Amino acid sequence: MLQINTPRNLKPLTSLRFVAALWVALFSFWPHLDVAGTPMIIAKGYLGVELFFVLSGFIMAHVYLERFGQKRFSYRAFVAARLARIYPLHLAALLTVLASGLAASAAGIAISDNVLHWPSLIPNLLMINAWGVTDVAGWNHPSWSVSAEWFAYLTFPAYALVTWRLRQRPLIALGLAIGLMIGLYLGFPRLTGSALTQATYHWGALRIVPCFAYGCALYLAYRQHRPSRPWVGIGIGAAMVILSAGLIGSDLLTVLSAGSLIVSLAGLEHRQAGPLAHRAAVWLGEISYAVYIFSAPWLMLSVNLMARLTGSADKVFSWPLWSLLILGLLGLAAIAHRLIEQPARRAIRQASPSQPSIS
Repeated sequence: MLQINTPRNLKPLTSLRFVAALWVALFSFWPHLDVAGTPMIIAKGYLGVELFFVLSGFIMAHVYLERFGQKRFSYRAFVAARLARIYPLHLAALLTVLASGLAASAAGIAISDNVLHWPSLIPNLLMINAWGVTDVAGWNHPSWSVSAEWFAYLTFPAYALVTWRLRQRPLIALGLAIGLMIGLYLGFPRLTGSALTQATYHWGALRIVPCFAYGCALYLAYRQHRPSRPWVGIGIGAAMVILSAGLIGSDLLTVLSAGSLIVSLAGLEHRQAGPLAHRAAVWLGEISYAVYIFSAPWLMLSVNLMARLTGSADKVFSWPLWSLLILGLLGLAAIAHRLIEQPARRAIRQASPSQPSIS
């Protein structure tokens, strides 16, 4: 059996989560900035979700794979821990959209029928809204990825079984995961007419599958061959992500490049990590889920409010005003993390079976 000394809390990867959340937020908010054109790297901001998905597979394998292989894995405890992680903020964001939509309707402000889409309320509450059970995104649109994550969590034993059996063959695991990703990325457009990385409420559950499998396989590679010069790998991985997303425009190459970045970041010892393990960077990573899940409700509220205050009919703002929207999102996320996410998570975990501590 392979044994390595790896920290339970990979702080640089926590910090990377904030980069992924901010990338998605910039993609969503950019149309409201008074600037000519959209840089390709911003236009590819939806790939921040793929980065989350790959990270998720890597972290789940890092925390639970050994327990699974040694038959110390409790599915009940695992599901309870993951529910505690994602559901409180998911529910809070959904209720925020509900309250905001009803208030807007009462005030005579026109909102899309897709926002308060009552037939999709139950699927959203059950986190199955990306499982092909609704024809409308509805409510809080980013929650489709929460539904996809939930799907990956519920099916984690299948990933763990394959990953554990290939634990001595990381290259085979990587080859299979990359092959699955290439196959789906090339085949999906032929079947649906759109890229898999554009799928949300219709095929969102499928969208996470190759990324999650890739993350698990990356963990095997990291587990057997930890990077000897992680900062070199980080530089190369970051450059590849920027090049592929900002210049080449390849979704597949960007996601594959992110894997190199993740493995290199995981290889940093705490004393090597520097600013990536700083308290501020880790804290930003810890609020990243709140940044992501509240991005759509905050976008709807803040943009309309800013437009009324400034008289901007086209809802496009200067750099200073637009920056306030982003800073407001971070402030809202910090509050939600402190007042909702942390207390609710503690309460759920205290009432559930014991499980490894994981962020």
